Amino acid sequence: AEYMGLQEVLDALKKATLISGGVSFAESRRDGLKAVARVCLTVGVNGEGSPNEFVCKSNVTKIYNILLDGLNDYTTDSRGDVGAWVREAAMTSLMEITLLLTRTEPALIDANISKQIMCSVAQQSAEKIDRFRAHAGSVFLTLLYFDNPPVPHIPHREDLERIFPRSEAVTFNWNAPSQAFPRVTQLLGLASYRYHILTGLTVSIGGLTESIVRCSSQSLFNYLKSIQNDRDAMNSFCETLLKVFEDNLLNDRVSVPLLKMLDQILANGCFDVFITEENHPFPMKLLTLCKEESKRSKDIQKLRSSIAVFCGLVQFPGDMRKKVLFQLFFLLCHPFPVIRKTTASQVYEMLITYSDIAEPGVLENAMTILSDTNWDADLPFLRKQRNYLCDLMKVPKPQLVVKST
Repeated sequence: AEYMGLQEVLDALKKATLISGGVSFAESRRDGLKAVARVCLTVGVNGEGSPNEFVCKSNVTKIYNILLDGLNDYTTDSRGDVGAWVREAAMTSLMEITLLLTRTEPALIDANISKQIMCSVAQQSAEKIDRFRAHAGSVFLTLLYFDNPPVPHIPHREDLERIFPRSEAVTFNWNAPSQAFPRVTQLLGLASYRYHILTGLTVSIGGLTESIVRCSSQSLFNYLKSIQNDRDAMNSFCETLLKVFEDNLLNDRVSVPLLKMLDQILANGCFDVFITEENHPFPMKLLTLCKEESKRSKDIQKLRSSIAVFCGLVQFPGDMRKKVLFQLFFLLCHPFPVIRKTTASQVYEMLITYSDIAEPGVLENAMTILSDTNWDADLPFLRKQRNYLCDLMKVPKPQLVVKST
C-alpha cells in the first residue's frame, strides 16, 4: 500500500475544510478539522523534523491556518448556523494542538499565532449562541490556565487573570449571559482583544434573543459609561467600531446587528462626549458608513435600523445635521411605503427630542407636514411635500435621477 506522508494528509484535510460553492458540507468540514488534530496528536512533534513525518517548524503555521480559518465559518442553511459546528471543532482542535506543542516544543508557538488563537476564541466567547459561547469560554480559560508549562505569548495574561480569577475558572458559568457578558466585555479595555471582542459582541447586542441582547448591551453600556472621561479609551473604542463596520460593510451577518447596536449606543448617550465638538470626525465617518450600508438596500430591517441611526446622529452639531436631514428627507420618498412611513414617524419623534434643530415655528410647521401627509400617496405628490420640508429646514433638495433607457 502507498504510504501517504503528513503533507499530503494535511493538504487533503485542508481541501475538506474549505467552504466550497454550492452545497454546504458543514459536517465534512467539522470532521476534517477534528481529523487535523487527531493526525497531529498521532504523529507527534519534532521541531527540526521532516514536515512529512512530524508537526515541525516548517508546517506548524500551515496547520494553525487551517484551524483558524475554520473559525470564520458562518455558513447557514435550513438548519440554521451550521457553521457553528465547524467553529466548535476548530476551537477544540486549536486547543488540543496548542497544548500538545506547549508540552513538547513551546518554541513552535510564536507570539503572532498565540495572539490569533486567543483573539479568535475570545470573539467566539462573546457571541450569541449559549452552547458555543460556553465552549469558547472553556477553551479560552483552559489555554489561559494551563501550567505544564504555561502556553507562551498569551497577550495581556495578567489582565486576563484579573478578569477571570483562577479560583472561578471551573465554576464560571459561560452559559449564563448574565455572567458571561459582563466579564467578556471587560476585554474591550485590552488592545489586542478589542477588535475581536467587539465583533463578537456586535452580533449578540444586535441579535434577536432577548436575554442575550439585554445582558450584552447592558455590559457594553456599563463599559462605555466607565470610560466616558478617558479620552484615549473612548477614541480607541470608536476607531475599533469604525474598523469593524468598514471590514463588514454589506456583510449582513455583522452589519445588520451593528446598525441596531449603534442605534442603542446613540440612544443611551454613550457618545455624548463628542457632542461638544463641531464636526467631530467620528460621527461623520459613522454617517458615511451608514449611507454606504443602506444605499440601494431592499432589506426592510436594515433600512429601519439605518433610519434610527440617522435620527440618532442628529445630536451632533455642525454640518452633520444638514447631512443627516438630507438622508432622512431622501428616505421620505423611498420606493417602499413602509420605509416612507417609518422615516416620517421617526423624524417626527426626533424633532421632539432635538428641538434645537430649528426655530419653534419652523419645527411646528415641519411636524404638521410629517404627521398629516399620507405617506402611502403617490411619489410626485410626496416629493412636493418633501421638497417643502427641505426648504423649510434649509436642507438641499435631493435631485431626481432620470434613468436613461
